[in-house]
Amino acid sequence: MLKLKFSELTSIVGALSSVGASLTLEQAGIIVGIVTAVVTCAINVLYMIRRDQREERMLATQLKAGHEHH
Repeated sequence: MLKLKFSELTSIVGALSSVGASLTLEQAGIIVGIVTAVVTCAINVLYMIRRDQREERMLATQLKAGHEHH
């Protein structure tokens, strides 16, 4: 795990706040929109993977139950 010293952490926070202060409202809105789109896409991909796994398990269960009846 990454461990930062207090001085390193304050330096990073200072750099980020400096960058944040230099952004216009339009630029900040664009960045927020991009971050929102990326996070939404990642959540959707994870949901689709989980749904696919769930459907595969359900199909395997149905096929197994179907073979037991014959």
